Amino acid sequence: MKIPNYLVIGLLFLAVGCSDYQKALKSEDPGVKNKLAQSLYDEGKYRKAAQLYEQLKVSYRGKAQAERIIFFYANALLETKSYILAAYEFETFVKAYPKSQKADEAYFLMAYAYYLTSPNFSLDQTDTYEALDKLQEFINRYPESERMDRANAMVQELRIKTERKGFETSKQYHTIRDYKAAMKALNNFIADNPGTSFREGALFVQFSAAATLAINSVAYKKENRLEDAKSKFENFKRLYPESTHMEDAQKLLKDIEQEILTFASN
Repeated sequence: MKIPNYLVIGLLFLAVGCSDYQKALKSEDPGVKNKLAQSLYDEGKYRKAAQLYEQLKVSYRGKAQAERIIFFYANALLETKSYILAAYEFETFVKAYPKSQKADEAYFLMAYAYYLTSPNFSLDQTDTYEALDKLQEFINRYPESERMDRANAMVQELRIKTERKGFETSKQYHTIRDYKAAMKALNNFIADNPGTSFREGALFVQFSAAATLAINSVAYKKENRLEDAKSKFENFKRLYPESTHMEDAQKLLKDIEQEILTFASN
């Protein structure tokens, strides 16, 4: 079978390219590595560029060219989704060259690399809190940065994620019918996140837990718990009179009031 000419030419270019890359990796001449690393970087071949820049870091240590080498190495790592290593290299850059024209950008990209490690809200949020710390450090250090809007937007996004995690975790107690634990967890969540967008939902679930606990309580605890649940409804209604949960809340309130009447007649 005859191989098409365009495929032959493509394979030849690939072979030559690989040959040049392997030669540069083994070369003792930093200039050869540097020239090819930049060419590969410009072509978007970040993984190969990163391997060459990693070698160049050693060759140019303590020299003026090291500033540029470390920055491009960190950026190449970021492009290959090696986020933790990229963050480390950007941090190395900022510590070594705090007065560099690239210091602002490097610090932002370090924080951005941590931001990219943040997982789905349902998972452990340790990396999210680390990213929040780094972004806040950037905001504090470079308050006049042109990247401030992006940094603030990322902080907002990550905070909403941690709040959602906290809300969903607290709600789990209600799901497993541990109503006392649910009320306590939701109370702590509301106190720890006073401006959260999940406050409305948290107050409703807290009321629902209080109502269910009260209705199913033993006689000597029932009266106080019913009044407490009713109080939680009034608070919820005062704060969110147009809530999408209001219909369900009012149904629970009717059950509470019926229980209060029944309890009073006994």
